Amino acid sequence: MTGGEVSDFTAVPDLLNMPVATPQAMLADKGYDSDDVRDRLADQNIQAVIPPKANRTHPPACDFKRYCDRNRIERMFNRLKQARRIATRYDKTRLSYINFLYLAAAKDWLRSFVNST
Repeated sequence: MTGGEVSDFTAVPDLLNMPVATPQAMLADKGYDSDDVRDRLADQNIQAVIPPKANRTHPPACDFKRYCDRNRIERMFNRLKQARRIATRYDKTRLSYINFLYLAAAKDWLRSFVNST
């Protein structure tokens, strides 16, 4: 987790070093379009599904059909930000904020079980 004023781009190395199974692809927006990120992903055999920035002279290819799946991620963030405390980041400490993020995620997850019979 980065600070509210810090670009998420700085968290890419930590994201790629997480102790989880190696993903097949990384879906990201244009803000992550850099040769460094693409090289890191290629080194780990992860497909970069990142649309190129408009100012690139030789834009790399992007699987836009697969990029459409990023819509799910954006909808998830939208649901989490329905909790005003998450959207406005009232909490002063990282631990407090992350714990309320967990609560908002659990609330959203539990909604799938209500009236599911």
